[in-house]
Amino acid sequence: MLHRTERILENMPVGPLGIIALDGCREMGNKVDEYLVRWRKESTHAQKSNPVLTGYEKDTYLVDAQVPRFGSGEAKGIINESVRGKDLYIMVDVLNYSLTYSLTGNINRMSPDDHYQNLKRIIAAVGGKARRLNVIMPFLYESRQHKRSGRESLDCALALQELVRMGVDNIITFDAHDPRVQNAIPLSGFETVPAIYQFVKNLLARVKDLQIDADHMMTISPDEGATSRAIYMSNVLGLDMGMFYKRRDYTRIVNGRNPIVAHEFLGSSVEGKDVIILDDMISSGDSMLDVAKQLKTRKAKRIFAAATFGLFTNGMEKFDKAYEEGLIDGILTTNLIYQSPELLKRPYYISCDMSKYIALIIETLNHDGSISDILDPSERIQNVLRKYRKGEEILP
Repeated sequence: MLHRTERILENMPVGPLGIIALDGCREMGNKVDEYLVRWRKESTHAQKSNPVLTGYEKDTYLVDAQVPRFGSGEAKGIINESVRGKDLYIMVDVLNYSLTYSLTGNINRMSPDDHYQNLKRIIAAVGGKARRLNVIMPFLYESRQHKRSGRESLDCALALQELVRMGVDNIITFDAHDPRVQNAIPLSGFETVPAIYQFVKNLLARVKDLQIDADHMMTISPDEGATSRAIYMSNVLGLDMGMFYKRRDYTRIVNGRNPIVAHEFLGSSVEGKDVIILDDMISSGDSMLDVAKQLKTRKAKRIFAAATFGLFTNGMEKFDKAYEEGLIDGILTTNLIYQSPELLKRPYYISCDMSKYIALIIETLNHDGSISDILDPSERIQNVLRKYRKGEEILP
């Protein structure tokens, strides 16, 4: 179960808890910290009075850390308090493009490379003094550069190996583009956490008239890479599944890849059914909207798109148009990465808050507990489905 009160965490903590939320991840870090502070104050942990657990209850678990920059654009990591012996969780959002810094008087936006470099600076500032180092990187750095096609770099595998060499014990990410990239670090902790429960819960909280059965609803994978997510959701909800595959033109390369000629559909009829398209990310959104268009031509009823990461790299205008034309009825993405104010204002947008989930993972790992039941949300999905069918209120 997800509820902290129903989890038994009787193991001694690995070490005093410390959270470092890097610039770009401060808002999420504050939310996670609030949950942990409240849970530990309400906790009836049998060992709370144990003198060994000094500092178990605190007003904040956030560690004061900064990455100031010089005028040249160079930077350094600074930690302003002791982290010796702590179980440290470093949170980083490599996709937060809203942050800027000065480079010889010019304003630069922070790129994924800048955020990743800041993470390494903070790890270097820790200097091996922490009891255990855990990195929470919701969007895995360079996760789309996870396999080699021709003479290419394997950036994601290199980054994982580099973090492990720097002393990182556990890397926690969400819906990795291809979880097989963990093969680069087979002897180290690597967890890819699904966001499907939050999608189901928030969709049911917003849309009150869904009929969740195989006659009225389907899950759709927009390409081969997202098939496992769609299969999981369809099995848990008892729905049929369909998928598209991308037919590419392998005679040409445009912007480093073979252009998509068409999306071909495999599956039973979607006519008259509500449809959930599941993917790990919405980048420009072209593929997602093309799939939605094809589903509409096949007479799908309502279309909801759910993706863990909403990048929206080409802006929101095409999504606004799709919503006005009745192509898309709702878009669900998480707050694991930066969400622009423009995105949050959209009437069709449903934000899925993951801070409680992250707090629960941190709390469990700090107590050296198993997170296997956290990683499998099927029971929680069934519980929220039962509530929905009974007409009970579901809180997002």
